[in-house]
Amino acid sequence: MFRQPFTLAALLLALSAGPGLTQNAHHADAPAALTPAASEAAATVDAFHAALRAGDRDAALALLTEDALIFEAGGAERSRAEYASHHLEADSAFAAMTRDAVRRRSGDASGDVAWITSEGRTTGEFNGRPVDRITTETMLLRRHGDGWRIQHIHWSSRAPRPS
Repeated sequence: MFRQPFTLAALLLALSAGPGLTQNAHHADAPAALTPAASEAAATVDAFHAALRAGDRDAALALLTEDALIFEAGGAERSRAEYASHHLEADSAFAAMTRDAVRRRSGDASGDVAWITSEGRTTGEFNGRPVDRITTETMLLRRHGDGWRIQHIHWSSRAPRPS
């Protein structure tokens, strides 16, 4: 099991030995083209989003490491407990009222470290206002005895460019 502090340098070192980047244009009817280990990590990412959408606080938190680091909108939450006491409820309410479409996903895994990146679009209505955002997400994961756990999340979004 990976026991040392999780750093970007450690991730890059671990992944440099792996087979490299895999990508696909991801649609609901097309499976992601990821290595088997990355596919397992991506399933954890998807389970986290499903738990948020369902309002299942316990399931969402169980998929985060205790020392998870979440970057969102220029802010940082530096633990699972901090996320639980600050943005979890709002993120869950937002996820329940909007729809996410993953358009592109890439990722890889080496040993007990994995990364999954997703690009997509979120639409719907929240708090009486329309939502239409182009989204990017990076999740770094660590393998534990019972599966992958999310160590770091970086979310960002922007309005779509006019066509």
